Amino acid sequence: MADFWIILTGTLVAATCGVLGCFLVLRKMAMVGDAISHSVLPGIAIAFLISNSRDSILMLAGAAVLGLITVFLIQSLQNGGLQSDASIGIVFTALFAIGVILISRNAAHIDLDLDCVLFGEIAYVQWDTLIINGYDMGPAAVWLLGGTLLLVLVVIGLFYKQFKLCAFDPALAAAVGIPVALFHYLLMGLVSLSTVASFESVGAILVVGMLIVPASTAYLLTDRLSVMLLYSVLIGAVSSAGGYYAAKWLDASIAGSMITVAGLLFVLAFVFSPLHGLVARYQKRRSLKAASA
Repeated sequence: MADFWIILTGTLVAATCGVLGCFLVLRKMAMVGDAISHSVLPGIAIAFLISNSRDSILMLAGAAVLGLITVFLIQSLQNGGLQSDASIGIVFTALFAIGVILISRNAAHIDLDLDCVLFGEIAYVQWDTLIINGYDMGPAAVWLLGGTLLLVLVVIGLFYKQFKLCAFDPALAAAVGIPVALFHYLLMGLVSLSTVASFESVGAILVVGMLIVPASTAYLLTDRLSVMLLYSVLIGAVSSAGGYYAAKWLDASIAGSMITVAGLLFVLAFVFSPLHGLVARYQKRRSLKAASA
């Protein structure tokens, strides 16, 4: 039963991050996901200090607020003339450092440490269960991640056309009256919530992999957004299951093995994708040379 809960938790994380990651990749904002996953740390620390509980909804709210602040600061620096990569690096390292200081100074008094936030431990999810009226409802992480995934699917489903148009052509979206800035910050808020909801299972560092790798792999396999979303979720699920059994075989980190499997799937797609793979591009070049000869 422990195997089932671990794989399910990894799949929920991968599905949530994979759906959002598709929009980040299409908007060329993959590193913004990296920035948010680190810069939400002070929001989590402050919320924990206020509520003195890792289960408090304040942690989700604190992460969402810091995520939006991160995006606002990055955008402000870019508007001020700073390059995109430099503004992202400055904002997320500064906020992440503040979060590290807040946690390290209070680690002796609260049940929260950097290992929990940065690396997580998905093998322990079955021990932290949700109890309602004396009934064991299963791992709390599964309910939290399931609720987060449901929220993401509902929001994306309701505003799919708007998110799609903003991802492919923001100028056209603005021209037809879509509030581009609103959907930009809504997407960033969902990324923030997904990030903090995943801390207990895979940690901040590995969330970055789930946000970027499955979506990037799916991007190489199709040119349709709807299919890309489906592929991203499937790749994440395969990575979770394959990574778990690889970790058992190697006696290694489960979360790390999941990202490794996702990376291997990306390499396969990068080489053999019928649309954008190295082999397909090589064959196209050979065909063009043969036709021009």
